[in-house]
Amino acid sequence: QERMPQTPPFTAMFDSSGYNRNVYQSKEDNCGGLNYHDNNLLSGSLEALIQHLVPNVDYYPDRTYIFTFLLSSRLFMHPYELMARVCHLCTEQQRLSEPGLDKNRTRKIAPKILQLLTEWTETFPYDFRDERMMRNLKELAQRIASGDEMYRKNVQQLLQNLIRKLATVSQYEEVLAKISATATDRLTVLKTKPQSVQRDIITVCNDPYTLAQQLTHIELERLNYIGPEEFVQAFVQKDPLDNDKSCYGDRKKTRNLEAYVEWFNRLSYLVATEICMPVKKKHRARVIEYFTDVARECFNIGNFNSLMAIISGMNMSPVSRLKKTWAKVKTAKFDILEHQMDPSSNFYNYRTALRGAAQRSLTAHSNREKIVIPFFSLLIKDIYFLNEGCANRLPNGHINFEKFWELAKQVSEFMTWKQVECPFERDRKILQYLLTVPVFSDDALYLASYESESPENHIEKDRWKTLR
Repeated sequence: QERMPQTPPFTAMFDSSGYNRNVYQSKEDNCGGLNYHDNNLLSGSLEALIQHLVPNVDYYPDRTYIFTFLLSSRLFMHPYELMARVCHLCTEQQRLSEPGLDKNRTRKIAPKILQLLTEWTETFPYDFRDERMMRNLKELAQRIASGDEMYRKNVQQLLQNLIRKLATVSQYEEVLAKISATATDRLTVLKTKPQSVQRDIITVCNDPYTLAQQLTHIELERLNYIGPEEFVQAFVQKDPLDNDKSCYGDRKKTRNLEAYVEWFNRLSYLVATEICMPVKKKHRARVIEYFTDVARECFNIGNFNSLMAIISGMNMSPVSRLKKTWAKVKTAKFDILEHQMDPSSNFYNYRTALRGAAQRSLTAHSNREKIVIPFFSLLIKDIYFLNEGCANRLPNGHINFEKFWELAKQVSEFMTWKQVECPFERDRKILQYLLTVPVFSDDALYLASYESESPENHIEKDRWKTLR
């Protein structure tokens, strides 16, 4: 009996050089519209690439190829269209539709088709929120199961896992909606009677280490819900060879990614709000030193996203203009962190620190050492520039697969990081505060800032007048 090809964990997709691009070709490939150099697949027609995805009796596609093609194919066709093609090819090639199905043949091919479906549903589960995907998946799975009792359990398992995953993501989206509703309600209270909202992070959590750990909880939870395809869908444009509509009319395919970017902005504004709120100068200075310690601990944990959000909050003009407050702060620690996150030379210092954290993560013995939370908007920017910098198609109409190896390499590294379990204990009270306490808008921040330290020049004075 054929054993199922095994799905190794994500990290195993990397070799020492970082990514396995050797998709070993079987004989017929070179004439089938795929173009290789030194065993690396460089380009191919869409049709040939789809063929290359579908297993047959003596072939199973390389795992890095499966990931790369499923990730990038959505730039050229909807996932449900790809699914329909794959089902058609499987049924056709394996003669699954024939009544007197040969059991031996089924046993040779069924585990491979099931394995492909397992990889698809595990790595890109959100594709299956589309009814058409689900329909095709169930149909193909039923065909396999009806051909041989042996596979009925595997098929059920696959569908159960997928349905569980989709239920979890729906719950997560409901929680996000609730959180933002709570925050909005509290903001209304804050505007009408500011004193009634207990507003002070140090009272809620006086230990910067604990706060850094709770921030890491939020980061890892939100990262975990981002599907790899969201990076590609964020910049889907019309495929020139597709005269039809743009590939994605339904753009809401990136909501987990957007929720994560919103969290970064919220954290920056929260930091600025906490600093501008206190009436007394020494209290403001204390909050600045507190957040510097939180940021430093985030750096030590490997949580670069919270670190960046805190620094950008401290650098907002309503905060940076508070000269008398800053004069009371010992800024040496803050300067070191700012240097780490300095944007010059394309964030050279940060990228060095990130590589260090990524190395540590690969050899880690504990979950704590595994944590790598990248500065997210820079990661998106890198992927965006990679996408902008190279054409999706070559002049002969072939798909430029070299570009997509690169893209998949960046995204799969992220996939490894997002799967880390948070090792710290959750503190509901602190998490609740971080996620729902109202934060000031730009205008409210300036107003609080001018009230703490009065305007210094005409521009500030005019702005203060307007705001009041």
